[in-house]
Order: sequence, then C-alpha cells, then structure tokens
Amino acid sequence: MSLLSVFVKYRNLISQLVARDIKTKSRRSILGLLWTVLNPLLMMAVLSIVFSYFFSRYGEIDNFPVYLLCGQLIFNFFNESTSIAMGSIVHSGELIKKVYVPKYLFPVSKVLSSGVNLLASMIALIIVMAVTRARVTPTILLALFPLLYVLLFSTGVSLFLSAAAVSFRDLMHLYSVITTAWMYLTPVIYPMAILENAPGWVRLIVNVNPLTGFIKIFRCVVLDGVTAPAILHVQSLAWCALALLIGTFVFRKAQDTFILKI
Repeated sequence: MSLLSVFVKYRNLISQLVARDIKTKSRRSILGLLWTVLNPLLMMAVLSIVFSYFFSRYGEIDNFPVYLLCGQLIFNFFNESTSIAMGSIVHSGELIKKVYVPKYLFPVSKVLSSGVNLLASMIALIIVMAVTRARVTPTILLALFPLLYVLLFSTGVSLFLSAAAVSFRDLMHLYSVITTAWMYLTPVIYPMAILENAPGWVRLIVNVNPLTGFIKIFRCVVLDGVTAPAILHVQSLAWCALALLIGTFVFRKAQDTFILKI
C-alpha cells in the first residue's frame, strides 16, 4: 500500500515520463505515431502471406490474420516494455543522482508508455477484423482482462530486469536472445495443434509459458467470441502475482545500491 500511495503522489511525474517516451519515439519521424498502427499491420501482412499456406491444413484457424495479430500484440508489448524498462535505471543515472524520486517509477513509466502504444495498436486489430469480416461479439469487451494481465506481468518482469541490469550490464545484450527463444516457445505464429508431434518438454514449456495463457484468453474473446476457461484466468493471475512479488522484492533489495553502480 505504501508503494501505491507513492505511485499516486508522483502520478504527475509518471505522466510526464510517459509523454516524454512517446514523444521521443515519434521524434523526427514523418508518420510519427502512425507507425504504432502500421508496424503490426505490415508485419501481420508479411507473416500471413508466408505462414497461412503452411498452416492451412490446421482447420482450427479460421482467420489466420486475426489469429496472428492477437498473438503479436500481446508478445510485442511484453517484449518492447521489458526491453526498454530494463535499461531505465542505468539510463536515468544522472537524474537519480541529483534528485530524489522513487526509483521504481522509471521502469513502471516505460511499461505504461508501451501500454499506450498497445492501445494504439488495437486500431490495427480492428482494421484487420473489419477487412477479413471477422465475427464481432460482446465478448470482445473482455479483452481488457488479458491486456491487464500482460501489463501486470510485464511490470513485475521489468522491475526485476531493471534492478538486475544495474549490476549485470551484459543482461541488456543477452535479453534479445532470450526474447527470441521465448517467442518461438509462444504460439504467436503457429497453432497449438502443430505441437502434437513435438517432444514432451517442448509442449510443457509452451503450455506453462505465461504469455501462452494471455494469448489464449485474448484469442478466445476476440477471435472465437467465447469466454475463456476460468482456469486460464486463475493461472494468469497467479503468474502476475508471482512476477510482481519477485520483481518488487528484488528491486527493493537492490535500489539502495543503484547510486553506487550507475
């Protein structure tokens, strides 16, 4: 509760940090924030052309572009938010040395700025659903839940990574390799049915993967028009709680030594 009260107290600073990140991302860009919509659309178009043929024999995917984009939005948000949040303490070293502010605001603001981009990317999903004439049901309103889950989970992971990166700078270079492997172990592109002949340990990792649960819930309410099984929500909440607990614990233990290492 003390962390929440500090969060409320410094809400103006957080909003300024988020606004700065958004402005910096679109600076000197002709299309600016439009890339937030165009990038997932272009990637979806390329991947759909390449993979829709190979996965056509899996009849469970009725609308591959929407199926693909649902996975992309969730995973890309996690990848972007944790990647930029990881270096937030290191890159804010001069400010941390001069002015006192709660240090966890820096990684949290990075996650929130990526969250704004995620909401803007939802426009791309709406466009694709309209073009492909996907069935729209009231359950699409429940998409807020998987988006909230991935936001909370990313916040916990970002707190852990931002604290670890202060002491282990090599993590900032290694993380791209980790997220690449993580993407292939998440059903972003391929259907779950393709794993039937995969080794047991691969199926286990994919099913235990927290991002798999978030994406499954998202596809249920957006693509299939049904509510996701309750067990998926329970598992997702458990992953969010675990990530936040570990991330907060590690960050609070390490934050007093940041000024000595940045």
